[in-house]
Parts: sequence; structure tokens; C-alpha cells
Amino acid sequence: MIKKKQQEVVGFLEANKIDFQQMDIAGDEDNRKWMRENVPGEKKPQNGIPLPPQIFNEERYCGDFESFFSAKEENIIYSFLGLAPPPGTKETEKSDAKEEKSDAVEEKSEAMEKSEATEEKSEATEEKSEATEEKSEAVEETETHTEDKADEGAPEEAQSDQAPSEDQQENEEEHAVTGEEEEKQEEGEGNEEVEEQEES
Repeated sequence: MIKKKQQEVVGFLEANKIDFQQMDIAGDEDNRKWMRENVPGEKKPQNGIPLPPQIFNEERYCGDFESFFSAKEENIIYSFLGLAPPPGTKETEKSDAKEEKSDAVEEKSEAMEKSEATEEKSEATEEKSEATEEKSEAVEETETHTEDKADEGAPEEAQSDQAPSEDQQENEEEHAVTGEEEEKQEEGEGNEEVEEQEES
């Protein structure tokens, strides 16, 4: 069974002209030790000894036979091996399709970001508009308050036009008294002149 799996891997690599090097672990203790140390823990069987074939790309672990077989079936063998797929292979087409899909997702993401930015701008405009309305209402309230005060002051002015203040009344009375005194003084002076004329 192990031999058959090894032959299938080697046959595929040769058919696809992928350079590889087989490492014999049966007759070379160093190769066996290196393989056991470099296969990740989760890929080792319960007894701790991984069975061949184990596939590496230089120091990088690619996988065991089951992983290799699945990658081959899914047409992602070059990704599995850590190699760039040659032009014209199904994996290249898949890769191109993924790139196109990725580009479409990026464009959609950019469009969504733009849409969100527009919504944010719209919300900011609405907030600004609401703030302006509130300011306008505050100005209207101030104007109304000012008009109310002006209306309250108007009757006082009307009253001051109609009835003289106490100061004005006192001034008028003083003028009236002063006028009477001046008349008396003038009469007195006239009397003195008459007396002087009679004496002469």
C-alpha cells in the first residue's frame, strides 16, 4: 500500500514535469529522523511515527498522501506544493477567477464605503440643518421677547406724553409763582414812580 501511494505521487510529479527528489527513509536513518522531526504534531499518527509518503518543499511541510490526493482532486495541487501554477492549467483559471472575484469584492467594498460616507455626510447635513433650525427658533424667541418688552414700554411712553410728571408739575407751579411775584414787583415799581411824580 505505501509503495503504491509513493508511485502515484512520483508518477504525478513526473507527468507534470515538477522537479523533485526522493528521500529513502528505509535505508537511511538520517532521512527517517529528519522526516519524523519535520512532520507537524497534528499530522503524526497516534504511535508518533508518520508513514511515507510525506511531501515537503525544501524545509516546508506540504502534507501526507491524503492531503496530496485531495489537492489533486480539487485542482489546487500547485498551491499544495507551494508552487506557482503554470499558465493554462485549471488551477491558473481558478486562481484568475479568484482574483476577479476578489477584485469584484473589493469594488463592492469600496462602493459600500462610499455609500456609508455619503450616508454619514447626509446625516451630518441633517444635523447641521437641525442645528440651524434650532438657532433660527432661538433667534425668533429672542425677537418675540424683545417685541414684548417694547410693547410693555410703549404704554409708559404714552402715559408720559399724556400726563406731565411730578417734576414737570412742580416746575410749572414755580413758574406760575415766579410770574406772580414779577407782576407784583412791577406793580410796586409803578407805584413808586407814581408817588415820585406826585411829590414833584
